[in-house]
Amino acid sequence: MVQVQVLKRIVIVSVLLTLAACGRGGPRITVDDSSSAQQILSLAQSEIDRRDYSDAADLYLEVERLFPYTVEAEFSVIEAAKAYREAGDAVQSRAAANRYLDFYPVSQYAALAQYLVALSYYDKIVDVQRDQQNTFRALQELRIVIEQFPETEYAELALPQFTIALNQLAGKEMDVGRFYLKRGQFSAALGRFSAVIDEYGDNPHLPEAYHRLVEAYLSLGLVNEAARSAAILAQQFPETSWNLASQSLMATGQQENSGAGLFGLVFQRN
Repeated sequence: MVQVQVLKRIVIVSVLLTLAACGRGGPRITVDDSSSAQQILSLAQSEIDRRDYSDAADLYLEVERLFPYTVEAEFSVIEAAKAYREAGDAVQSRAAANRYLDFYPVSQYAALAQYLVALSYYDKIVDVQRDQQNTFRALQELRIVIEQFPETEYAELALPQFTIALNQLAGKEMDVGRFYLKRGQFSAALGRFSAVIDEYGDNPHLPEAYHRLVEAYLSLGLVNEAARSAAILAQQFPETSWNLASQSLMATGQQENSGAGLFGLVFQRN
């Protein structure tokens, strides 16, 4: 039964690919067990030229199916991963790239395959108000590119993307911290803002994170801790509006350009 189903699939794929090629004025090439690798690769390239990336990727995988463990198969799997990405199919691109890494982990396209895995997550990063699972996975996969393939062009491409993904996660921490702060959950907020400072390196959220620590500490009555955070902010980011707000808050109990008292805070600015 399984063999019959496989044969049916081969026939269906062959017919569809033949009709597609003919309908577009392409060569009458039927992809089946008698097709050569070069014939299928030629047809796949024709689909690439037409920007029909999904069909091209399917064709490349036919090469891998019909001619496993060949040079053509190795080339076709990585080309399929690239084509699926161009088609906007991150899941299929990742599957093909991971397949390449499973079979050819130290081959010439391994760095590219790993980078395509990373991009399949990186391309799906969303704004900080939403779940950041893709950002976290992108960070993990980009780190592998950088650490395992440091001398490649893909490591060079991955470095700024790694920084962007890291800053995105720091931004998520800030977003959650503000959520807690607005609701009076000051200890939980402190944990988030401290994480931005301690775990995410030099990121663009640091000035606000220090200021939010000042707000949270003062709200808990921890004046010395608030003063310490305000002092660090003043030393490291003296020209920022966050420093002005913190210094005003420490001196007067009110924030710069705000009529609110100590516990009015600065939340309306978000």
